[in-house]
Amino acid sequence: MIYEHPLAYLLGLEGIALLRAFTGEHDRDFVESRIAEIRRLLDDGSLAGAAVEVDRVTAVDGYRVWSATYDQPGNAAFDIDGPLVEEIVDALPVGVALDAACGTGRHARPLAERGHRVIGVDGSPDMLARARERLPQGEFLLGDLSRLPVGDAEVDLVVCGLALTHVPALDPVMAEFARVLRPGGHLVISDVHPEAVARGSVPSVRGPSGRPGRVATYRHLVGDYLRAALPLGLQLRRCEEPRLPAPAEPRPPATALGPWELWPWCLADLVPDATRAANADVPAMVVWHFQLTP
Repeated sequence: MIYEHPLAYLLGLEGIALLRAFTGEHDRDFVESRIAEIRRLLDDGSLAGAAVEVDRVTAVDGYRVWSATYDQPGNAAFDIDGPLVEEIVDALPVGVALDAACGTGRHARPLAERGHRVIGVDGSPDMLARARERLPQGEFLLGDLSRLPVGDAEVDLVVCGLALTHVPALDPVMAEFARVLRPGGHLVISDVHPEAVARGSVPSVRGPSGRPGRVATYRHLVGDYLRAALPLGLQLRRCEEPRLPAPAEPRPPATALGPWELWPWCLADLVPDATRAANADVPAMVVWHFQLTP
């Protein structure tokens, strides 16, 4: 069970903002404004009893629910990692491509359009059903990232998007990626940055009974990816840490908590100055390009 108290989140943002001010990023007026805002938050009766108890659900159960809306416009993550993944893949030779944790086939279809023969693997039957609709000519298989239903040295390219934060350990998954790649093959990974996970970037779902749930998510440090990949002969070719685009105009503070499904993003709108300071230049994603030793 996860205990989500909106006041705890808001005070956390204020604390991060104040820490950044303490190291010289903001002035006295900013610090005094934050302290005054903290006093206001503590006195706000609407926040005192607004905590929610949230179930921790497995990736399979969570994505079963999420599959119906996963591709709907508004998933900001796609706009952040998509262009970088496409840029890397566009420079690689065409061959057999594995879309690992393929979901609804977000990467599978563009890979096929580039001429690759696509194999998709996912642990969610519901996601796979949508991927098959999206790319009927693809081969889509039910499987786990740590036990891929793919033979040794069978593929030239592995793409894995927004999935590894949902596995507790990177080592067995990276070992599987290395196993299925041919010598000289390429691995492209995109994922939620550990700094974003620490700030609450965890998928929300509603269970069959309407209970709130968060998909089990793990905070893998940037170095964890390297420690899992390099001993396997996966050589680093590129690493990018894209940021969220800065809002065009400062937004006024929100006046209500908003629906739980939009936490923590709508909560952040209650303290926009603290949010901007806490999240300034913080990476939203991490994108990796490795190549297996020829």
